Amino acid sequence: MGSVLVHVAAADGTAVSLELGPGDVARFGRGSADRPVEITLPDPAVPRLAGEIRASEDHWQLSNFSTSLSYVVENPEGAGEYIRIAPRRIGAPVPFEFARVVLPTQGATQSFQVYAPAHTYYDAPPLPQSAGPATLMAFPLDESATYFLVLVALCEPRLRDMSASAVPTTRQVVERLRTHDTCPGISEPTVSFHIDYLARNKLRVRQPESGGRRMDGKREAVVSLALRFGLVREDHLALLPARPATRLENS
Repeated sequence: MGSVLVHVAAADGTAVSLELGPGDVARFGRGSADRPVEITLPDPAVPRLAGEIRASEDHWQLSNFSTSLSYVVENPEGAGEYIRIAPRRIGAPVPFEFARVVLPTQGATQSFQVYAPAHTYYDAPPLPQSAGPATLMAFPLDESATYFLVLVALCEPRLRDMSASAVPTTRQVVERLRTHDTCPGISEPTVSFHIDYLARNKLRVRQPESGGRRMDGKREAVVSLALRFGLVREDHLALLPARPATRLENS
């Protein structure tokens, strides 16, 4: 059990931090004399009383008091993972340890960050094998295989930047991996083979119907599924060679 930390960066460079213990509440919005808030977001498009954060034992809840605006809670470490809080939604539990609450405005969005207590995980030893057929692996990936390096290279831009970054082309994957110790001679046909192998055998993604965009659709589908189920995570980026300048971001 721990506290929830709310961090608000102001436009003038100052910052405000607010610590909430279990059961504590903090309201956010534009605020006014008759509707004071603990978290001030001084944008004319933000309601005076926009919502409320309630700290719980190991997570926090978000209430949206707006009658028309949806708010977005992003996981900055989740490769584009987010949840949308609908208007008038009360007490929506937020599952992220680190989150950014984003409110729409007529200009740049208003946001603040929330840090939740560290999550707890089941740490008991695995249950003994039961009689009968063993449980099958949904996605039997070998993290030491070249196809997994290709998959990590495909996911890299979105893991590093949660915005809708483009999936690397086959040539960009080749350039990214050619300095890796295990695949110095990797070629475009080899990368294409591994992408096809991932799509068909390992991840079993559907093929797009449009023939003209077949490979782009396949790469997108592979990356989307891998990130959605957490098959490739930020810690897997360490498998890639050191980044050469900013080639991937600018391509």
